[in-house]
Amino acid sequence: MQRIASREHPYIKYLVKLQKSAQLRKQSASTILDGIHLIQSYLSADTGHSAPRSIVISEAGQKNSEIISLLDTCRQFPDTCIYRVTDQVFEKISSVKTPTGVLACITVPAVTDQSIIAVSELLNCILLESIQDPGNLGTIIRTAAAADISDIFLSRDCADAWSPKTLRAAMGAHFLTTIHSDCNLLEISKHYRGQIIATALNGYQALYQSDLTEPTAFVFGNEGTGLSELMLRAADKTIFVPMPGKTESLNAASAVAVCLFEMVRQQKFGFKA
Repeated sequence: MQRIASREHPYIKYLVKLQKSAQLRKQSASTILDGIHLIQSYLSADTGHSAPRSIVISEAGQKNSEIISLLDTCRQFPDTCIYRVTDQVFEKISSVKTPTGVLACITVPAVTDQSIIAVSELLNCILLESIQDPGNLGTIIRTAAAADISDIFLSRDCADAWSPKTLRAAMGAHFLTTIHSDCNLLEISKHYRGQIIATALNGYQALYQSDLTEPTAFVFGNEGTGLSELMLRAADKTIFVPMPGKTESLNAASAVAVCLFEMVRQQKFGFKA
């Protein structure tokens, strides 16, 4: 275990930059998991991922029994570097207000097959166009994983799926579904064999009148402007969520939850218009 006491240490500077820079995360194919729960989720996920590149533990974290147990697990990986840092150094790296005392640098899980053939064989999935808020995106990923969605496709202008805020909001769900970034959603929609359903405030059919018992790809758009005209035209059907209250619209993540769990209900119990 290597000890680092200086905030100016090169690896500390690298981790700080990795927290802040989407470009560096993409170039290095790596990100940071901050906290016990996220690291445990990564280690327990049955995805064939690699061992953490590094584990960083604060002085306070070394007194936590859960972190000590986590450290024992990570010692089994010969390629994982373990660093012990001062609390002050850890606070510089961590992006949370109250650091838990442990973080990991990991390799972002690689998507092994993004071919059109693979897309055509999918069952239920979701396509996200221009989702800008990382908290929304993380909540959507968590909701999709809970609804057993196998694949999530993000347009090129979506928020970074592997940013610290997105990871925290998803609470480990990144490792329970396959996330495809920088996608051409129109191309994917052309080759998907199930029905493609777009969501819009002016959709022509209510969600609860729509048959979702067959394989379905839901398309959700930007928090403020919704879906582009191109994506609306690419869909087989455009639906809306009935809202008897006076609010103008649902939060994007809330709309995803309503739609996906109506699909879960129908696929389990059947469709009744």
